[in-house]
Amino acid sequence: MRLPAAHGAMPARIAWPLALLLLPLIALGLRWASFLPSVIDWDESLYLLQAREWLRGNWPLSGVWDMHPVGAPGMIALAFLLFGENLWAVRLLGALCVAATGYALIWLIRNLGGGRPMAYAAALLYAAHSVLLGGLASNTEILFAPMVVSALALAVAPGGPWRRLLPMGALVGLALLVKPVATPEGCLAFALLVLPVLRARRWREVAAMALAYAVLCAAPTLLTGLVYALRGEFSDWLNSSILAPLQYASGRMSAEQALWRSTLAGLEFRWLLLLALPAFAALDAAEEGPRRVARFGLLWLAVALVAVVGPGHFFGHYFLILLPPLSLLAALGLFLGVRALAAARARAAMLMVLALVGTDLVARDLSPRLSRGFALGSPDTPRRIANLMNEELQEGDTIFVPNYQPVVYFLTEARLPTRFPFPVHLTGSFATLAGVDTDAEVRRILESRPRFIVLDRSEWFAMRVSAMAMLSEALEEGYELAASFVEERGTVELWRRLESE
Repeated sequence: MRLPAAHGAMPARIAWPLALLLLPLIALGLRWASFLPSVIDWDESLYLLQAREWLRGNWPLSGVWDMHPVGAPGMIALAFLLFGENLWAVRLLGALCVAATGYALIWLIRNLGGGRPMAYAAALLYAAHSVLLGGLASNTEILFAPMVVSALALAVAPGGPWRRLLPMGALVGLALLVKPVATPEGCLAFALLVLPVLRARRWREVAAMALAYAVLCAAPTLLTGLVYALRGEFSDWLNSSILAPLQYASGRMSAEQALWRSTLAGLEFRWLLLLALPAFAALDAAEEGPRRVARFGLLWLAVALVAVVGPGHFFGHYFLILLPPLSLLAALGLFLGVRALAAARARAAMLMVLALVGTDLVARDLSPRLSRGFALGSPDTPRRIANLMNEELQEGDTIFVPNYQPVVYFLTEARLPTRFPFPVHLTGSFATLAGVDTDAEVRRILESRPRFIVLDRSEWFAMRVSAMAMLSEALEEGYELAASFVEERGTVELWRRLESE
């Protein structure tokens, strides 16, 4: 699976290590826009808020509630310890995870028999497309991707199955601690690993491997539950990590909504889908490398689709799970197409196509950011709101953000007024998942009279009627409008508490 060398090309012993060293810089360059806004995705805002509070002794789930495991806030807390407690550290973590996934894709494709150009193309395609569908945020799908892809690379690597099973189980276990939707791909990794043993009819070894793998995959989650039990907070962990996600998954999105969101995701991944088309020709190719890559890629894509469909809600960032297998197939398709068309100039042609794809994706992301001028570095609305509050906040003050971006909590030094800072868990449509009387919690917060309340008028009717009524009464009786901020979706209001004379 070699491409013809171009005339005057850099020696491979220099070019390949240099290309590998450049991959993190390329990922950072493609994801440069992630370092500008204070908020990209609501979920990321909650994770970084959990991470900050964790470092202050206020644990996730029991102190800052969510219906996800503690893996994402744990990774962000580690980033805070390494790089400082700021938003740049969170976005840098995302870029490093994208680069790590790129390295894992290279390792995987090389293990399957693919060549270096194909492997590196997959890494570049993944990095370029990671800016889409909310992927600029350090969200769960970005954070667990290196673990899942590395586990799959181990599954098809040479060597004894037991020697590979141990790190595979550990990687999948950590991925599950970030988000349980990694389960289907974890099962695929084990199936690929155990298949030769199964074909040899070594049934006892198969059973032993299955048991060991299950223990390794479950260990991080079970150990986390044990830690919470020792803290006397097992019920918080059980409800947040196990029961609430099951209840969430039981509520399915309508078929029409699912089809609409799937179509939008397909349009976003149009380059990958187009480039992947020639890969189908490799399913019965004479060359073993392309044939193995094609068959593996399609199987992986089918399993990844199960992970996307499983929760039943089809939010944009869920489709990022499809990005690694699509990048693999697109790289194979690009390799085959360019080799057939360009012959001796194949490497240059591949680089040209990759440059066009990357430029298109960066331009697509940049265009709406420049729609209001070149003020890319100006403070966005959450930062402006936080700056105003920070001028007046005193030690011990709280603020309340009932229906706006929870990153506002992170940008101030105010104490959290509740362990439910994510709006939809407290005042919105997923309030039943919290396992408490959220109306009573909203009432308690308002009776504590936070110094400021941040209200998003465009999200007003997304709240429950009871929450709207309590907020309206509290604002009318004890608060004054301090400032208004106009965003594309509507107006965000900052209300200041009236002090008794």
